[in-house]
Amino acid sequence: MTSTRNDLTSRLQRRLENERAEIETTAARELKRLGESLSAVAENALGTIEADTAAWIERVRGILLRTWLWPLLFGLMLSAGICGGSWAGTRWLWTTIEREIETLAVLRLDIDQARRTLARLEETTWRVELREIDGERFVVLPPGSLERPPWTVGGRPALKLSSE
Repeated sequence: MTSTRNDLTSRLQRRLENERAEIETTAARELKRLGESLSAVAENALGTIEADTAAWIERVRGILLRTWLWPLLFGLMLSAGICGGSWAGTRWLWTTIEREIETLAVLRLDIDQARRTLARLEETTWRVELREIDGERFVVLPPGSLERPPWTVGGRPALKLSSE
């Protein structure tokens, strides 16, 4: 059997078509595998990007939290200190005022009692007073007790006591 040129050409063409089909099949299979691999890499990269973004957002959130939390806490502590100090100062002032009012009331009672005692003494001593003027001692009598007093002190009759 002899082959002719056409037979050889057709055989070569079939062989080329078979090889091309095989190459296309292999290329399609490799492209599919490459696509799957790229898809897995893309999913892995996307997961890594999402994890990195979430971690970054958490860090930024922590920084922001610390950034405004410390001034907020400082402001709250300062406000609490001012309020507590004001309350304590007001409380101290209030108790001091109450104590002074109580002391004033006690002093007024003492003064009233002393006035009553003085009035009783004046009644029981008939308004007789002992005075010392320029080193000389006098007994000052009630007005009208002597007709011609030898001495007068403040317009009232008086008796001079000896210095011995």
